[in-house]
Amino acid sequence: MTPPPLDGLRFAFGTLSVLPVKVTRWDREAARGGMLCAPLVGVVLGCVSAAVGLLLLFLGASALLAAVATVAAPAVLTRGLHLDGLADTADGLGSGKPAEDALRIMKQSDIGPFGVIALVLVLLAQVAALSQMYGDSWARGATAAVVSSTAARLALTLAARAGVPPARPEGLGAAVAGVVPVRGAVLTTAAVTLGAAGAGALSGAYDMVRAVLAVAAAVGVAELLLRHCTRRFGGVTGDVFGGLAETAATTALVVLSLNF
Repeated sequence: MTPPPLDGLRFAFGTLSVLPVKVTRWDREAARGGMLCAPLVGVVLGCVSAAVGLLLLFLGASALLAAVATVAAPAVLTRGLHLDGLADTADGLGSGKPAEDALRIMKQSDIGPFGVIALVLVLLAQVAALSQMYGDSWARGATAAVVSSTAARLALTLAARAGVPPARPEGLGAAVAGVVPVRGAVLTTAAVTLGAAGAGALSGAYDMVRAVLAVAAAVGVAELLLRHCTRRFGGVTGDVFGGLAETAATTALVVLSLNF
C-alpha cells in the first residue's frame, strides 16, 4: 500500500491540477492528507506561473503581457477549475433563491450574469495587480505570483477543516468537507505565513511584512465568503472551494500591489 503522505500528495496534485498524477485512494484519510498538502500545489503552480511571466519579460514583453500570462498559466494548469467554481458560486449567491434552488443553478453548465461579472472583475484585478508589480521589478511580480497561489490553496485547507459541512452528499465538496483537523489547519496556516514572510524578506523587511499581510487578508476574506456560502447553501461544494481559491488569490495580489 502507498504510504499515507504520498497518498495525500497524489490526492492534492491529482484533484487540484492537471499534472499527470494518479489518485490511488479516494477515502477520507487520503483527502485529509491532500487538503493539508494543498498549499504545496499552490507553490508549484505559482512557480510555474511566475516562470512563464519572467520568460516573457526576458524576451522583451511588456509587464502587462507578462501579467496576463501569469494569470493564464494556473487557469490552464487547473483546467479552469477554480474560475468555473467562482462563476458558479457567484451565480448561486446572486440568484437570491433558497439553498436547494441555488445549488441547482450552480450545477448547470451555463454561466449566468453574476458569474460573468465575477470572472471579469477578478481576472482584471489579478492582471492589473501583477502588471503593476512586474512594472516595479521582476522579483516583486514573481514573488506575488507564488505567494498568491499558495494563499489561494491555503484557503482550501481552511475550508476543509472540521466543522464545515458539505452542502451536498456527493461531489468533491462532500469528499473533503471536514477532513482537516483544526490543529492541522492552524499549523498549515502558520507554515504558509512563515514561507510568505521568507519569500518577502528576499526583497527586504517591508516586503516581508506586506507578504504576511497579504496571506492574512486572503485568509480573512476567504473566511468571510466561506461563512456566507455556508449560511446560504448549508455547507460547501466543489464550486465554493473554487470560488474561495480565486477570492483568496485576488485579495493577496491586491494587498501585495499596495504601497502602504
